Amino acid sequence: MSAVVQAVGLLKTNEGVDLGDYLDVLGGRDPGGPRRGWTQAISRVRLGFAGPSAGEKRQAVLALARVREGDQVIDVGCGPGECTRHLARAAGEGLTIGLDASEAMVATAAAKADRENLAYLRGDACALPFEDETFDVACSAGAIQWVEEPMVALGEMARVLAPGGRLVVASSHARRDRRHGARGGATVFGGDELTAALRECGLGEIGQKAIRRGQVVVAQKPEEGGSDGS
Repeated sequence: MSAVVQAVGLLKTNEGVDLGDYLDVLGGRDPGGPRRGWTQAISRVRLGFAGPSAGEKRQAVLALARVREGDQVIDVGCGPGECTRHLARAAGEGLTIGLDASEAMVATAAAKADRENLAYLRGDACALPFEDETFDVACSAGAIQWVEEPMVALGEMARVLAPGGRLVVASSHARRDRRHGARGGATVFGGDELTAALRECGLGEIGQKAIRRGQVVVAQKPEEGGSDGS
């Protein structure tokens, strides 16, 4: 069974789904998701050249996600799929799905897909088309600040995470002398803004690592009936 067909089986509904090299649940709708074709250039200029590189963000996300053989993984705002492909390798036979709102990015990622456990989906980060508790790992490597409603997207990632699952997000991070705001179309998150949001989502074991003017946050969904450990 192909990864694309497996991914269809995880959707809340199959109605209106375009099935090809990748899945498309948006049709002609554009939710204004991560515009990864130009985010790197904008972020380096508008958010400061001292921010983490794409490679640094990817390495940090992969290290903190601790994907295991057989894990079911989602990469939200996957862009052309650089991080998604690494996640799929770590998951072995576990299904890995890269999701992005950009048709061009998803098409590019799907053309480079090199593993049978890897599928891509054009979808809205603020309305993930999956049932609750579907994934063992949920990641976003430098995309969530470009989503129009980033906290909604964060809540969606927490929702689809299975008990005991891990959530890892690389994002912008305001300097100590700056407050939360928007710059160049991106949200710049305040010091503990994301960690507080994760706690409100019911996640525990929350950690935060600063990478110059960026950050990587990690959290775990409590096991059923267990404490969140925060």
